[in-house]
Amino acid sequence: MVKFTATVAAMLVASAGALAPSSTSYYYSVRESSTALHMAAEQPMSKRQRTLKHLTKIAGAVASIALATGGAPPAAFAAAKKGKQAMEVVESTNTLMTLIKSGTAKKIVAGAAAAYAAVAIGGEVIGKNKDSGDSTEKNTNAKQDFLEAEPYWDQSNVPVNIYSNKAPFTGKVVSTKRIVGPKATGETCHIVIDHKGDFPYWEGQSWGVIPPGVREKDGKPHSVRLYSIASSRYGDDMTGKTGSLCVRRATYWCPELQAEDPAKKGVCSNFLCDTKPGDEVKMTGPAGKVMLLPEEDPSTDYIMVATGTGIAPYRGFIRRLFVENTPAANAYKGQAWLFLGVANSDALLYDDEWQEVKKKYPDNFRLDYALSREQTNKSGGKMYIQDKVEEYADEIFNKLDKGAHIYFCGLKGMMPGIQDMLKGVAESKGLDYDEWLKGLKKSKQWHVEVY
Repeated sequence: MVKFTATVAAMLVASAGALAPSSTSYYYSVRESSTALHMAAEQPMSKRQRTLKHLTKIAGAVASIALATGGAPPAAFAAAKKGKQAMEVVESTNTLMTLIKSGTAKKIVAGAAAAYAAVAIGGEVIGKNKDSGDSTEKNTNAKQDFLEAEPYWDQSNVPVNIYSNKAPFTGKVVSTKRIVGPKATGETCHIVIDHKGDFPYWEGQSWGVIPPGVREKDGKPHSVRLYSIASSRYGDDMTGKTGSLCVRRATYWCPELQAEDPAKKGVCSNFLCDTKPGDEVKMTGPAGKVMLLPEEDPSTDYIMVATGTGIAPYRGFIRRLFVENTPAANAYKGQAWLFLGVANSDALLYDDEWQEVKKKYPDNFRLDYALSREQTNKSGGKMYIQDKVEEYADEIFNKLDKGAHIYFCGLKGMMPGIQDMLKGVAESKGLDYDEWLKGLKKSKQWHVEVY
């Protein structure tokens, strides 16, 4: 007697792919369901009637609970338990290929699949402790592979501008946290936003945020502001239902008042940094493709240069490559090199995360900081981001010659200094800087997103 937990589960998954919304249909594996059906075709014919009767009852119960209650966690977990029973009930049966041909069996499988899909898509089953039944315990070893293209590096269907200014998405704030120390030059916050899985994006893209209210000068709604997404597509909780932003509160110091002038503060950044759990945020996008990771060659080196909150897209990159259990992480053999420029140690962003990655992957992740108020460059002046990059100029040029990709993100004021430095290095090597840069752009190795 052979148990068919995996077989029926695969059938439910296959059916769920057809019943679920199109945005989530790629969560499921047709290959696994095909294998399961092939296995089932070899089985004897003894328990068909009893199996169908039992499965009918369970499918009805699961569908009633899961589909009627939507996102209510207790009911969702009850449905998950029923779904698990449905998968375990079949010990041996007639060829499931034959069962699937019958109208009754189709309804049964579809009902159970729809119910299980409702729970799974809702994300409440992920991380469930199947031995203890404790639904709150997170499975940190779970794979992050349910939001991948096929193959994972294919960028032909990257989501772009799903939501617009006229028809924005409304997300809800999960948490807002200050992430810099007391001596930092300004306040920077990490904001997690719940999008319920309805706002897919890829690492390197941006969300638009429309602050509430209207402009004082003309009474029109505020315009959208773009913010680089600071999480992977799976979100910080790895459910695929949240995304994060890294936002610095924009303020204006008035020299006459010798105080901050609230009339000139950044409308959107202050709105975001002041949000509390449950607050609604109107959003557009996702926007942009210029900062995407080229993942087809897993040996590609990535050089990531940031100032301040320009660190945001790189956090998504690094989580995808080193923190999460993604196909990209499992395949990656190259080196990711992060340069971050801030004023002082208290202004460092996500340092604890970078140090953990560096500890675990010393050969694949490098980290360099430019602290303008604490370090000096080779000339004795303040250490800015271009000075830190210049210290490794030979190595960086060599990596670029071998196909590495270089990224720049942050305030637009960073680029003149960066380009002047690169031009000087190129000329010292006997290279025509303009032609060299043209070659990088042509091969799509040069990525810039500044604001």
